[in-house]
Amino acid sequence: MTAGTEVEQVELANTTFYDAMEHGDFEALSGLWLGSDEDGVSCVHPGWPVLTGRAEVLRSYALIMANTEYIQFFLTDVVVSVWADTAVVTCTENILSGGPAEENGDLGPLVGQLVVATNVFRRTSEGWKIWSHHGSPVLAETDEEPDDETPA
Repeated sequence: MTAGTEVEQVELANTTFYDAMEHGDFEALSGLWLGSDEDGVSCVHPGWPVLTGRAEVLRSYALIMANTEYIQFFLTDVVVSVWADTAVVTCTENILSGGPAEENGDLGPLVGQLVVATNVFRRTSEGWKIWSHHGSPVLAETDEEPDDETPA
């Protein structure tokens, strides 16, 4: 297996992770994570504490999926590095999401968000599996001028 092929396999695993989220496919998402709590699985969603253990991590995704009507990820700045049986993917998640539907059935307001993410994968006999996901919000820059006045 060549390094290029390994990188492509990790890129596919990473893309499949985000596709599962977009489609609300909890079964597919579950199958992408390492298989047991002994594997040291962890996850940090933006603004959340560290979640450890496969069961706790998957519960968090079930909760997110149950409370998100619409979500779409546009990944940019994707960098994949592979070392033996470990791979790291860094990227910017350009997220468009919508809350619960309105009373008339229309999708709730859409919200955009930028998150920088690090996804760590481990090679298994079943392919590349997610070991850890860490997402941090990108604070938006404002057009406001800084207050240059100094207190007297």
